[in-house]
Amino acid sequence: MIRNLLPVFRQTLAQRHGGVVIFVLLFLVISAATRVLLLVKSAATVTFDPSLVAAFLLGLVYDGGAALLFATPLIVLLIFLPARFCQWRWGRALAYAGFTGVLFLLLFGAVAEWVFWDEFGVRFNFIAVDYLVYTKEVIGNIQESYPMPLIYAGIFGVTLIVGALVWSTGLLQRWFEAPPEPWRRRALVGSGWLAAAVAVGLALDAEQLPGFANNYNRELAKNGVWSLFAAFRNNELEYDKFYPTLPIDEAFVRLQKELALDRSEPLAPGGRDTLRFVRGSGGGPELQPNVIQITVESLSADFLSIFNRASKLMPNLEALAGKSLVFDKFYATGTRTDRGMEALTLALPPTPGRSLVKRPYNENLFTLGSVFRSRGYDTAFIYSGYGYFDNMNYFFGNNGYRVIDRAVVSKSDITFANVWGACDEDLYRWTMREADTAHAAGKRFHHFVMTTSNHRPFTYPDGRIDLPSKVSGRAGAVKYTDYAIGKFLRDAESKPWFKHTVFVILGDHCASVAGKTALPVQNYHIPLIIYAPGGQIAPGRVPQLMSQVDYAPTLLGLLNWSYASRFYGWDVRTALGDRRALIGNYQKLGLFEPGMLSVLMPVRRSVEYDCAEGTFALRERPARFTDDTIAYYQTASYLYRNRLYRAISPEEQAGYAREAAGRGAAVRPGE
Repeated sequence: MIRNLLPVFRQTLAQRHGGVVIFVLLFLVISAATRVLLLVKSAATVTFDPSLVAAFLLGLVYDGGAALLFATPLIVLLIFLPARFCQWRWGRALAYAGFTGVLFLLLFGAVAEWVFWDEFGVRFNFIAVDYLVYTKEVIGNIQESYPMPLIYAGIFGVTLIVGALVWSTGLLQRWFEAPPEPWRRRALVGSGWLAAAVAVGLALDAEQLPGFANNYNRELAKNGVWSLFAAFRNNELEYDKFYPTLPIDEAFVRLQKELALDRSEPLAPGGRDTLRFVRGSGGGPELQPNVIQITVESLSADFLSIFNRASKLMPNLEALAGKSLVFDKFYATGTRTDRGMEALTLALPPTPGRSLVKRPYNENLFTLGSVFRSRGYDTAFIYSGYGYFDNMNYFFGNNGYRVIDRAVVSKSDITFANVWGACDEDLYRWTMREADTAHAAGKRFHHFVMTTSNHRPFTYPDGRIDLPSKVSGRAGAVKYTDYAIGKFLRDAESKPWFKHTVFVILGDHCASVAGKTALPVQNYHIPLIIYAPGGQIAPGRVPQLMSQVDYAPTLLGLLNWSYASRFYGWDVRTALGDRRALIGNYQKLGLFEPGMLSVLMPVRRSVEYDCAEGTFALRERPARFTDDTIAYYQTASYLYRNRLYRAISPEEQAGYAREAAGRGAAVRPGE
């Protein structure tokens, strides 16, 4: 059969569009080689069973589809180039130069895929799309993390070698020697190629891949470049279009029943809202300390010995944990910093696609900061990087927070920085200054502090810890982060506001989120430590399951606050019923309860698993909680889309408090 196909191949190659055949072959070979190398790299995590064979066969299909789509510029070019282009010496020179350039780009893409897989354990996805928007940070990060001149030289050397090998086969010469073709034939053949590319583009979708027991095997089946453009196209997913739904009123009824487990009083019963009144349960007056919330970049729970005995990287946090309130089962809602910010400020489940931090119409939302401001607090977002990244400055600035970032401090205020931001010590010095200013003005304050040091390229000032900068990788960055927190707290002890301040230390997401399952629950586990040197909050351990959407109401519950709320979370210490954690990535949305994981996926799919305690091993089971999962995510998307998740003004808060006092025990907001 192959012998019979060879004449057809030679005949096709000896035509104007024979160059398309060469491009497709190169694309397929490089894509297959990339898949093999990723398999070798992940040999310890993939499953060597028939699904791996299926991954490679399906991968060949997607590689072919991607090759046709990315060949479209060449197809069009070959239609319009002059008929004798390849007969001209300079035309052949340009064609070979173009071939060399395309080969370099394909090899560069393979290297980029290797780097991305090393960092995230997946093919290009929505994270890669987001990073491409912020080219300054991404390019700077790459230059500071990798020996780029050496990598470029290596890719160029391999390009020359592969180019010479292709030349030795005679494929390019046969194409160059193709006889001139009239315009009509070029247009007809080119139209056929374009029709095939369009058909592939319409027929194939990465989400059509079947479910794999091991998600690494499924990721291997994808084509990286295809996945990148698919993620770009799907960066905003309309919930009602792509996910399972309930009648919207039924969804709100289910949600309100869930939210009532926090013992709150509904203020819009039966309506399309989460509005309710939460009463302080401490039995005494409201506590109104300052709150400094340190959100640490990529802080996995495994970095602390209180969760992972083998780790010795964070001695300061481990010592602090002994005199703090520690939450044992605290989970991130997502895999990116903007998702952590979204959940920690809004207490809202992650909506599919882009985070609300980066979406339009994200102004004047109901946030933790809006509750603090109703009590007269100063609220600020303090970030060591440039806050235009991920739209942070706009989001916080348009939700009532003052913004302090690298762009507004003087250069003398930065002693060390990499592309992502100033070092943590600089950030905490800025934070100290903001606290001093608020205290001097007689203002209580809530400061959302966001670090960057625990991020590639993992560089930090010399001489601080016993691990050298950059070459120690993540371990050094984690240890430096711990050092900087310890130094900040020691320096703060001399401040008059120290004992009147509650310090919260928590992660935005885990350092690594890749896993064998679509939503590897264990890779969402982050620490939450609340330290009150003035004794406002007693030390101890909280064993209840929770996620970042529960952080704000739990913190306010610890302060014994009574307030009107739209939060999806609850105070996990006092809520009734089974605890749950809402977790997701940009496409998959999950509800995790002890022993169970329910997942919603495009297109209108859902699956439910038994989740083994300790190992988190998943086994598919008949759905029992899927409708509750739908209720959480469908209503969250509805409230955002209809601009109903709006802030509650101080005047409205006071009015709701008076109404609540009239219905029951007296409420004293602001006392």
